[in-house]
Parts: sequence; C-alpha cells; structure tokens
Amino acid sequence: MKNRVLITGSRGFTGHFVSAEFEAYGWEVWGVGQQPAAGTQRYARLDLLDLDGLTAAVKSARPDIVIHLAALAFVGHGSPTDFYTVNVIGTRNLLEAITKSGVEPTRVVIASSANIYGNSIGGRIPESTPPNPENDYAVSKFAMEKMAQLWRHRLPITLVRPFNYTGVGQSANFLVPKIVKHFLDRAPRIALGNLEVSRDFSDVRDIAKFYRLIAEQHSEFKVLNMCSGSSVSLGTILEMATTISGHELEVEINPAFVRTNEVKTLCGDASSLEALIGTIPRTHFTDTLAWMLTQTP
Repeated sequence: MKNRVLITGSRGFTGHFVSAEFEAYGWEVWGVGQQPAAGTQRYARLDLLDLDGLTAAVKSARPDIVIHLAALAFVGHGSPTDFYTVNVIGTRNLLEAITKSGVEPTRVVIASSANIYGNSIGGRIPESTPPNPENDYAVSKFAMEKMAQLWRHRLPITLVRPFNYTGVGQSANFLVPKIVKHFLDRAPRIALGNLEVSRDFSDVRDIAKFYRLIAEQHSEFKVLNMCSGSSVSLGTILEMATTISGHELEVEINPAFVRTNEVKTLCGDASSLEALIGTIPRTHFTDTLAWMLTQTP
C-alpha cells in the first residue's frame, strides 16, 4: 500500500508542484482546496472554515503526512480581515480536524512565510531573527505560527518559512511573473521600483522537493527557512530575461514602488534546512527564468 499525503491547496500554484513531487516518488496524493477538480476521487473541494468537512476529508484520506499550503498569500489583497480568517482560523481548523479524525500523521508541515521577518534587517536571515511583520499578511502568518505552537505536543508539526520563489503558472501579481509576462508580450516598457534591491528567489520545483524531504523526516518541532541561501537583484533579473528572450524593455522607475527605508539585500540562511535534509543542488535562477520565458510546464 502506498504512503499517503494530504495537501491543502493542492490545486494552487505551489500545490500543483508539491503534488507532482510526491507522486513522482510513489506517494498517493489526496487534496483539499477551493478550486474545482473534475475526474479525481482523492480531492475534497471545501473551505478551511468548514471544520466538519475538513475532519471528514482527513478521515477519508488517512494521511501519513499532511502538507498545509492553503492560504491567502497575495499581500495586495483588498480585505485585511480575510488574511486572519483564512490563515489563522483556517489553519487552526485543520489542526483540530486532524486531532478529531483520530488519524496520527508522522509529520504536519505548515507553510508560514519569510515575510514575518519584515524589511528592516538585511543580509542573511536565520530562523532566530526576531519577527517584525509589516503588513496584515505577515502579521497573520506570525499569528498562525504562534497558534500552531499550541498544538506541538499533540501533532508532529514543522513550520516552514519560504522566501520568494517562482515558476511557470504563478500569478502575474507577483514580481517575477510580471516581468516575464512583459517579455513574453514583447512590451515596450515596464514600471518597477529600485533595481538594486536583491532578494532570495528559489525555483518552485526546488521548493516542492524541500517540502517532500522535510515531510519525510521524523524530528521534533522545528521552524525552518525554505530558501536558496543567495540573492539576485532586480536589475540582474532584467538582464537575464533580456539575454534569454532577445527582447529589450525600457524600464521606468515608479516612485510608488520605491520604499525609502528598503533593505538592499535580503536572503535566507539555509543552514537549518540543510542540516535536516542535506545539501540539495538548487536550480540556477537563469534556468528558472528560461523555463518561464519558454512557458514549458
């Protein structure tokens, strides 16, 4: 009998790749989410606020591992209340549903966010960095972490804090897909902020691998950065995309996108991650961009 994994948000951008990663390694994947999914019996379309529905889904799946990806993630979302409802209450409902179901998974991996560190500290950021969330999304993720810690004696929880990552299928609301779309459309110009700012970007396929490797570990409660451990500037991303596509954009610096106190370089310290799962070769960001600019799934 195959090992089973239950993935919330399995039909979303990240969930698609995480599901494919587990399937490639022989796992039976069960999913929960709000997107329609015809033709599968191992998917429950429901809301995280539906505690009874979640409990029934966990009982049906009887997962060995749970990966909780479902969240409201776009920082520019219009309703601050939704961040707290989905990210905090929804996560609590999932943890309660697992407990009520009588299922005993060997690992529950919960996606938080590196946004909880804020933008006031530069350089390489370890997990010990004091949180300093600066928007409702980040505050909701930090609150979710504190809430999840209440369950650490009942469930084998690992909290992960992903830094930026991207790939084919990510919404153009996010920075790199926005840039890629302009190149694919052969647009004459693009409006951006400070081109000297450097951030830690990973390939979503690497992130999916990290989720699987973390979930397969039997360890105590942990909080882990999920990152590449290196950074790339916005200007360099534009140069890479120009070389790959053969198209040049005129860049307009929009003052509205520039923060006066913005940290120039921000990247994650991957030491704890690598201590747990080993040193895993990362996809070079040039290859990630080439994949996106050719739009090959």
